[in-house]
Amino acid sequence: MSLSRDELWPRAGGWPAHTPGERADAVLLGVPTWRSSLSPTGAHATPTAIREALPRYSATLMGPPILDLTEALRVTDAGDITDPDGEDGIAETVGRVRSLAHDAGLVIALGGDNSLTYPVARGAGASGLLTIDAHFDLRDGVSNGSPVRRLVQDAPDGERIDPTRIVQIGIADFANSAAYARRAADWGIRVITLDELRRRGVTDVVAEAVEIAGAGVDARVHLDIDVDAADRAVAPGCPASVPGGLQAWELRALVRAIAEDRRIVSADIAEVDATADADDARTVRLAALCVLELLAGLARR
Repeated sequence: MSLSRDELWPRAGGWPAHTPGERADAVLLGVPTWRSSLSPTGAHATPTAIREALPRYSATLMGPPILDLTEALRVTDAGDITDPDGEDGIAETVGRVRSLAHDAGLVIALGGDNSLTYPVARGAGASGLLTIDAHFDLRDGVSNGSPVRRLVQDAPDGERIDPTRIVQIGIADFANSAAYARRAADWGIRVITLDELRRRGVTDVVAEAVEIAGAGVDARVHLDIDVDAADRAVAPGCPASVPGGLQAWELRALVRAIAEDRRIVSADIAEVDATADADDARTVRLAALCVLELLAGLARR
């Protein structure tokens, strides 16, 4: 579908290519992981789909005050990692993110399944981790179900994340096992279930989460946005989304509030399968809005 053109209604997206060494407020990087997914997925098609969805939206916050993100921020696009899966792909992703983190205040990785969290957080030099996710991702082995465990146990010395600096928001009933819940508790991971989030509200939960993950001198926090934390009605293109998950507004509010904290240096958007989305592309469009919410939080710092 072609989009209307109006000089007084600038659209989001279409950001210039990133030039290495050139300073930007935020930079996008496609990390289309998919080969180790526990369920069949076309998540490798999602970075392109998100970029195509972004121009459906403006880059304007209604405030008050009204803020045009195209004027407030310099955003660039570093393209995609060609094949981010496997050890070579992990190494390339770590290196690319590490370089981009020197150039930009916020690196936004477009996935891809959740396995991208492992190399992106490492490349960003994360000392803390926040996840918005229905699942623990503490499985053994190497898959999209294991990135949190891998950041604790498998990362090289100096790149591992202390599990007491991990906060997981939105962990859902009937989507996890007791064994992995015990592992999270034994490691000292702060788990904020979906029920607790709804009892306490976004503002209170985010305040606690960023203080835990961002503890310490020169803290650097990575945010993993697993869109399958959202209700299946708004995220049918996520293989593991369930009825009763986060509403779209709740996910967007969490993302913006977290991104307002200066300790957030990187984020990923994961688990959207663009090839399995509804005809109206509602999941991809929600993922694109998460990109804009990240930028909104960045602009409001």
